[in-house]
Amino acid sequence: MVSFKNEWYKYLFTFLSGSLLSGVIFYWIIIQKLEQVTRHSATPSIIFPVSHSCSPTPQSCSYTLPTTSFQSAADSTINSVVYISTQIEQDSFFSLRDLFGGKAKGTGSGVIISKDGYIVTNYHVVEKAAQVWVKLNDNSEYFAEIIATDPNTDLAVLKIDAQNLRPIKMGNSDHVKIGEWVLAVGNPFNLNSTVTAGIVSAKARNIGILRNHIQDKYGTDYSIESFIQTDAAVNPGNSGGALVNLAGELVGINTAIATETGSYAGYSFAIPVNLVKKVIMDLITYGAVQRGFIGVNIRDVDAKLAQEYELPTKQGALIVALTAKGAARLAGLQKGDLIVAINDKPIRSASELQEQIANYRPGDQVIITYLRKSSQFTTAVVLRNAQGNLNFVEPRREAQVYFEKLGATLAPASPKELTFLAISKGIKVVDLKKSSILYKSGIQKNFIICQINGHAVKSLSQMYLEFAHGESPILLEGFYPDGKRAQYEINFNETDDISE
Repeated sequence: MVSFKNEWYKYLFTFLSGSLLSGVIFYWIIIQKLEQVTRHSATPSIIFPVSHSCSPTPQSCSYTLPTTSFQSAADSTINSVVYISTQIEQDSFFSLRDLFGGKAKGTGSGVIISKDGYIVTNYHVVEKAAQVWVKLNDNSEYFAEIIATDPNTDLAVLKIDAQNLRPIKMGNSDHVKIGEWVLAVGNPFNLNSTVTAGIVSAKARNIGILRNHIQDKYGTDYSIESFIQTDAAVNPGNSGGALVNLAGELVGINTAIATETGSYAGYSFAIPVNLVKKVIMDLITYGAVQRGFIGVNIRDVDAKLAQEYELPTKQGALIVALTAKGAARLAGLQKGDLIVAINDKPIRSASELQEQIANYRPGDQVIITYLRKSSQFTTAVVLRNAQGNLNFVEPRREAQVYFEKLGATLAPASPKELTFLAISKGIKVVDLKKSSILYKSGIQKNFIICQINGHAVKSLSQMYLEFAHGESPILLEGFYPDGKRAQYEINFNETDDISE
């Protein structure tokens, strides 16, 4: 019995010793693994790595973070975007809105482009506005003048009487890449200073939103659509606001959304900033866009057209017709030629060609690269205006027609007159009928109008808006060519209504 008991204790002791040793080893392995997991979980996660490189072992991976962020881009731009509210010109004398009191109003967004108060927005934001107000991000409010507009690109320039504003930094829309992060800054649904994020999902997008809406008296469509498409949330009220990259640079003006409900449904569209810069410079400098034309009708290429014209590619803008004595015809271009580059910038579609040519004025020369069947050629083309000559166009025609109905012919003062009077802008009364309200107010021929209602006169369009939509009386100040200063008060009455 004793002998049996001794053998039993030996086996029990051996089993317990082995189990204890195995448990210690297993516990040590588990603790080491837990420490590794803890160390790895404490390492900051990389959300948006720009680039990474790894050796065969994962521990040696290195990441390069973006130098900018959504937050810094928003901080640098939010004070350059404004809230715009308008009192809408009524289409009829009486409307349902009158039953409940108040006046029709509209809202939108705008972008500050100069320290002294110039603001860019969409034309459709102020299209029917009788009065426009601007609210800055610090809640200060200003009355805004509509300096000039361009329906063909859906852009308008406003001016407020303010100084030391924070203009937005301009970017280069040619450098925008598909897949790049962008922010939309604006005021959707009256929610001031709202920022949303998305990526660029397409470029040079033509959605037909302006086509057949803006035409001349001959039915010619001069609209330009070459939008940057994004999936940043944009809603009513965002129109005229900023599309910016992560460096806080303006790359587009938010203009439209693709929707069946009236609200954001996944895609929004912005006017490229390179086109915006050229248009607003023209509007401020000349009061109208000085646009160069090649003198062609163009379309995108499909497989059928490529086969018909024996073209080796389906990318480019195909010439399907040329205007008589137009710039393209004079340069030797023909129907069936495929334009593939402008000044060495690749052209992949008709909308891209429109966008690039819109950056030039009449008289500018561009180098066009084109394919004729399978052969490539280049030629220099001197752009012309819509009338087929090299002259700059006058400001908006409706302003001239309006004053002609009033019995006055107005035109910008000559550079010689401006220099003599030491003024930068002025509108001259070229001719005046005795039946004109201006004549009845005491104004004489050759009077140069410098201010209207206390605001500097910059264009006929501005004067048109003040007269057509402003309240009586209207105060005009200015000089005669001999330097004599004068001011006149214009009072309208029922007999002065010339609306059609």
